[in-house]
Amino acid sequence: MERERIEIRWHGRGGQGAITAAKIVANAAFESGYKGVVMAPTFGTERRGAPVFTSLKISKNKIYDLSPIETPDMVVVLDHTLLEEVNVTTGLKKGGLLIINTPKPLEAYDFEGIQVAVADVTAHALESNLPPGVVNSGIIGAFSKASGLVDIERLAKAVEDEFHDKKPRRNADAARRVYERTVMGGKK
Repeated sequence: MERERIEIRWHGRGGQGAITAAKIVANAAFESGYKGVVMAPTFGTERRGAPVFTSLKISKNKIYDLSPIETPDMVVVLDHTLLEEVNVTTGLKKGGLLIINTPKPLEAYDFEGIQVAVADVTAHALESNLPPGVVNSGIIGAFSKASGLVDIERLAKAVEDEFHDKKPRRNADAARRVYERTVMGGKK
């Protein structure tokens, strides 16, 4: 994706770590040479399991706009069941990218004018010996594969740094495993 600024909206449930995942990507993006990195978490009446989202903007140049994203280039979904509760594609630019943690195959999703990438992050995280439901480190691998914006090894290192006291190697392994198993489709 070659744009002046790339806007990414992350959707998850309270407790899944969508904000942490976006923060890890923000740190790795900055270390990769993106001079402009702005994360704008959205806090409301958050509670465990409730839908939440956060915004991340990255650019090769400084960013002065700190407002939440209205028309993202990409949307990352940490839980496919959110698709039944929240219109996660609201504002997604035509030709944009939708990355979904789902056990369903790519063919199960039909979003006109949107490129879709899927991975069963939940299952792959379990294979990496993470506790059930830990998907924030794995979804970073899907983000890396689908977007091509930040190298998976840089992201895996950022995952290890973030989780330095919480199974860093297992979390990094989940990111790498999901990276290898992410499936992408074209625009419909």
